[in-house]
Amino acid sequence: MDEHQATLPLPPGPPAAALAAGPGALVMPRWWAALQVFLVSGIPTQLAAASAVAFGAGIPLIDPASGGIAFEFIAVVSLVDTALIALLIRLFLILSSEQSGPVFVGTRPIKGEVLLGLALLPVAFLAVTGVVLLIRAVAPGLHTVSKSPFEAYMASPLTAGIFLLVAVLAGGVREELQRGFILHRFEQRLGGVRLGLALFTILFGALHVDQGLDVAIAVGLLGLFWGVMYIRRQSVVLSMVNHASFNAAQVLQAVLARTLGA
Repeated sequence: MDEHQATLPLPPGPPAAALAAGPGALVMPRWWAALQVFLVSGIPTQLAAASAVAFGAGIPLIDPASGGIAFEFIAVVSLVDTALIALLIRLFLILSSEQSGPVFVGTRPIKGEVLLGLALLPVAFLAVTGVVLLIRAVAPGLHTVSKSPFEAYMASPLTAGIFLLVAVLAGGVREELQRGFILHRFEQRLGGVRLGLALFTILFGALHVDQGLDVAIAVGLLGLFWGVMYIRRQSVVLSMVNHASFNAAQVLQAVLARTLGA
């Protein structure tokens, strides 16, 4: 018998483009990847968390003393939203047969990423301050908020401590998990990581408009930096540590300024 006749025909393999798209891409339609990105973006989860906290937990939305949004409401909604985002990301990775480690940590030593993230804190802090001052000098009309809405939450050590916790977890941890996951899905199925970086940078800056247009632009550029770090290093550790420490430094700066009467 001719050996060529004895060879069983093999089924055609997946196209090279699909293999290059990354883990999970072979079984993931684009609409499903887009839906995951939308659900993890924070918009639907924050609405769900706010509804649950207001109607389910009975925590009031408005502070009767100040007339603004109650601190307890913001803190609880932010922490609930952080948990929802983490659970959704884990669920979506399981459904696409992916592990969290390769997506969020990569192969770089964690200790080195942590130390580098801390070392870059002064750079991030000075960069944001410089951009804000430059915008106010060149385009003062973009300074639309004279006083940060979060300064009211520094009235006591207790509220400042809770706000510090929220800033680290809901800011540094949640937002970098979001950024890493969304960029990962864009790289796989939604037009490439650069498109994802551009869109998420715009969204990230827009979500800080309540602090002023100048601050939103500066924070948006900082988010761009964190996104580039994730793409280059294939790890959220550096960005997460830098983001969390940046938020913590801002809270401590506000507490110090309030203490000194500045």
